[in-house]
Amino acid sequence: MKIIVTSIFVQDQDKALEFYTKTLGFVKKHDVPVGEFRWIALVSPGEQDGTELLLEPNDHPAANEYQKKIFADGIPATMFGVADINKEHKRLLENGVNFTMEPTKMGELTIAVFDDTCGNLIQIVQK
Repeated sequence: MKIIVTSIFVQDQDKALEFYTKTLGFVKKHDVPVGEFRWIALVSPGEQDGTELLLEPNDHPAANEYQKKIFADGIPATMFGVADINKEHKRLLENGVNFTMEPTKMGELTIAVFDDTCGNLIQIVQK
């Protein structure tokens, strides 16, 4: 068994698509109309067959409530791996990203947390 798609709830699919592609650097793999919303899936650059990140609308009341509560409690919605967290932190700061936690060493890992502007906190980690 293998993870092929994971999703993150977003408040606005267009805004999320712009942030996740232009600011974070993911690549759009699918953008298909599905009723009033779209199936928008992103992949890591150079990994077209890798795990897809689905930008899921938070239109359902339970999704909206879940997203608001974990954000309010400071819980990241997902985690992305980076090779050099300090370099990535600097790049994202230069692109206007707001960090709620600066790079912090935690055992063998270094983590940082930022606001994706779409209702989520995102954690980046360097192993």
